[in-house]
Amino acid sequence: MDPALLREREAFKKRAMATPTIEKKIRPEPPAPPKDDPRKKMRPPTAPKLDASTYKTMSGSSQYRFGVLAKIVKHMRTRHQDGDDHPLTLEEILDETNQLDIGNSVKNWLQTEALINNPKIEVSPDNRFCFKPVYKIKDGKSLMRLLKQHDLKGLGGILLDDVQESLPHCEKVLKNRASEIVYIIRPIDKKKVLFYNDRTANFVVDDEFQKLWRSVTVDAMDDAKIDEYLEKQGIRSMQDNGPKRNPIAKRKKAQSKKRQFKKPRDNEHLAHVLETYEDNTLTQKGASVTG
Repeated sequence: MDPALLREREAFKKRAMATPTIEKKIRPEPPAPPKDDPRKKMRPPTAPKLDASTYKTMSGSSQYRFGVLAKIVKHMRTRHQDGDDHPLTLEEILDETNQLDIGNSVKNWLQTEALINNPKIEVSPDNRFCFKPVYKIKDGKSLMRLLKQHDLKGLGGILLDDVQESLPHCEKVLKNRASEIVYIIRPIDKKKVLFYNDRTANFVVDDEFQKLWRSVTVDAMDDAKIDEYLEKQGIRSMQDNGPKRNPIAKRKKAQSKKRQFKKPRDNEHLAHVLETYEDNTLTQKGASVTG
């Protein structure tokens, strides 16, 4: 055998003996539990479920606060529509709405912020609350007075929803005043609008004029096209149907700054020596001066 290979073999053995090694021990597997072991049937503990009632009564929940406020406003509107318009304290309101179990923080929020700043709630000087309707009407007479004022001032009609919200026993009042009210359905949102039925404006129109009126279609025409059509037919349309505006006064053009010669009023004894320089020309008046 080659002695060089033997020397390399001996050197390799020395290096291997000098290098430390860590032996990995094999751990014995634990014995399998029996089939009827109770530990196998136990489940890991889970977090407790959140109760719905507990969540709703949390003082920091804004959703719960506004839910309480919405219930109060709805109850106050129903009271007003039933004819009960006397103001109530906060405790009386919570008692009627079955909300006496709310926390002190929510009560303080209702008393100092929510009910005071709500547009549908009115606060009395003695710190009592009542519903604030759109219109101050209590019966049929006040309703007809309001409709007449709107008709005279040209304010138009009143929404049926606002009347139902403001007028106690609304259905009964509207039924009794049906002959004095005109209902128009608004084409935009199909809501009913109430107008005063002014009987003094009622007049009989001849059937021929009604047929002519209904035969003319102007749905797709604007005011300019209607005026043009009337002019072609020899009919002069009304022009002064809008508010009159005062014409704006035009500013006068600035007059030329050319200076005009004015006759002297004093020192007339020197009139024969006065000279004027106009248009860069020298003119003399009177006698010439000799030296």
